Amino acid sequence: MTAKEVVEEDAATAPESDTATAEEEAIDLEARAIAEAMQSADASYVPSPSLLSADDSAPLMAQVDGPDLTIFNSKPNVYQAKAVPVHLRAKLDIPIHVSAGGSVVEYEINTDLYDIGFGVTAEREEGITNVKEKSRVDSHLEPVTGKFLVGSVPCALVFSFDNEYSWFREKKVSYKITVTPPNVENVVTGRRLRAKKALEAVEKDQAEMDERYETVAQKRSELEDAILRLERELTEKKKSMDVVAKEEKWLDKKLAVRKEQITMLSQRLKNGWADEKSEK
Repeated sequence: MTAKEVVEEDAATAPESDTATAEEEAIDLEARAIAEAMQSADASYVPSPSLLSADDSAPLMAQVDGPDLTIFNSKPNVYQAKAVPVHLRAKLDIPIHVSAGGSVVEYEINTDLYDIGFGVTAEREEGITNVKEKSRVDSHLEPVTGKFLVGSVPCALVFSFDNEYSWFREKKVSYKITVTPPNVENVVTGRRLRAKKALEAVEKDQAEMDERYETVAQKRSELEDAILRLERELTEKKKSMDVVAKEEKWLDKKLAVRKEQITMLSQRLKNGWADEKSEK
């Protein structure tokens, strides 16, 4: 092969090499962006109130640990359907549960002939987040696509197709939703960041509970002392009650005698004595 042929061959193959390199760089850049986004989300992780108030440690640890690496599968999960009817004055919701934080979700939707309302929400214990605000999209003209990262889990993603505004036309929707779990390295990094933030939250909560415990223990001690005083006072009152009851009983008898005496004396003074009448 001549030098000229070598140069020509290099020139012919250079664009393909450059394209491949650019694609690799783009993939690497995206992977770094995903890793950074995951680390940012995990670094701001806060356990939900229900996890902190649970009587069992398992729910919190399950969320911190994330997926079990012994059975973890990082292969993408694909959910797709074609020409699904959405009746007039109706809507269609496609729920997808995501259990691995750092999963990347990609979607592509299109409709036949007409537009449709479309939106995506993420439902978690702490509330609902709008991933894509619902709006009418011209998915009949070109596919509607999107890509986003799922931070905190568990999470239910709801892809909503809304045809409630249409009085006359049924719509047919085709969709493809791909959920790609994070790689093992990101899972390992994420669980350590979540564990660190969870430890901070648990230690803070424990400190607050220790203060509450001291307050409650002090209050309990005060109430126990008050109950003891009341019990002693009640014992004294019972003794006094016994004395009063005995006196009341004695007085009842004495009053009965006095009443009888008053009656008898009054009769004698009024009617005289029986023995005095017999002597006249």
